[in-house]
This record gives sequence, structure tokens and C-alpha cells, in this order.
Amino acid sequence: MFTGIIESIGSIRALTPKGGDVRVYVETGKLDLADVKLGDSIAVNGVCLTAVELPGDGFWADVSRETLDCTAFHQLKAGSRVNLEKALTPTTRLGGHLVSGHVDGVGEVVSRQENARAIQFRIRAPKELAKYIAHKGSITVDGTSLTVNVVDGAEFELTIVPHTLAETIMADYHAGRKVNLEVDLLARYLERLLLGDKAAEPASGGITESFLAENGFLKS
Repeated sequence: MFTGIIESIGSIRALTPKGGDVRVYVETGKLDLADVKLGDSIAVNGVCLTAVELPGDGFWADVSRETLDCTAFHQLKAGSRVNLEKALTPTTRLGGHLVSGHVDGVGEVVSRQENARAIQFRIRAPKELAKYIAHKGSITVDGTSLTVNVVDGAEFELTIVPHTLAETIMADYHAGRKVNLEVDLLARYLERLLLGDKAAEPASGGITESFLAENGFLKS
């Protein structure tokens, strides 16, 4: 588990094909690796990876085909900057929100505009994630815990203050860039709970408008 508070900006030093997937070497910059052991988890742009080698100034991790297919990880190359966060501990300050490091989908930056000293980003999420994104709710973008300021269908807006721009890779964002999205854990579990007994049925995908109507959540 993570908090979505980025601890360091690192960079991809190497991407090595291995047996159909990829082994990646992440240089970790100012991230303190003194307490990191082999097998520990580190979030890279919001993707939970396991350290399999610790050469000193970074770590090697294996990136599965599933991760390559379901995240924006495939667009990274040697030299790409990445957000880094070590897994939380019982004494970690929960400055963001609970983040699993399991990416729900890939979004796209639609626009970038100055807003006083901040930058306002508009991001388009996959349509299937729109129901989990709420005004003033939390969302994780490339591992960064952020507050949604505006929701418009599958698009949402974020206002990023100078500190966040300096401490994450969001300063690099431009229209068209792909980003990893993880929705709030509570929203996902709430959906499952609302399904009740239907959750045990095969292929019970999720809550639909007809399901809400049948169970009295929608007024005629």
C-alpha cells in the first residue's frame, strides 16, 4: 500500500527484454534506499513493482506483460522521469489517500492551462472509470494522490500547485500524454458491496443504471 505522496523523482536507466516481458532498472535519485530490502515494493508512476536487485543507486524490477498491457509503462524509455514512492509503514503519515499501486486504466492529458501560480490539467479517463471519479474526491495520477476539482463526463480537472509540480513529473505533462490512473479504493469496494448477492453471480461486472433502478436507487 502507498499514500500517493511522491518521495522522489527517479529515472529509467535501462529496459531489458526478458522472456517475453521486461526487466527495468530505476535510478531512484534522492529516495532513501537504506531500509529497502529485496522483495520490497516501490511504486513507479503508480505501478507497484518488486525490487529484485539493489545495486546501490536504484533497483531492478520485473515488469509483467499484464502490466505492460494495462498501464502507460510501455511508453517509458531510458531517460524517462518517473514518480517514486516506497510502500507505507505503520508509522507513515497518510498525507494522501490509500493507494494500492494497481492501475485501473490509462488516461490522457487533454489540456494544460496556467491558473495563477498553479497549472490546471484536464484529463480524460476511460469511460468505464468515470463512475468512480467524484467532485472533490481522490484520484491517483502516475502515483500522485490528487483532488478532483471538476468532473465533466469522463473528463476531470486538477489544479496543481507549484510544490507538486516541482516534486513530481507533472511539470512534464502536455496534451496527449498518457497517464496511469487509480481510482479511490473506497469507491471500488462500495460498488461491490452495493451489488449484494448479485456479486456472486458469474460475470457480475458492476453497477449499471438498470441495477440501480431495480433496487430503488433511481427515482422515476
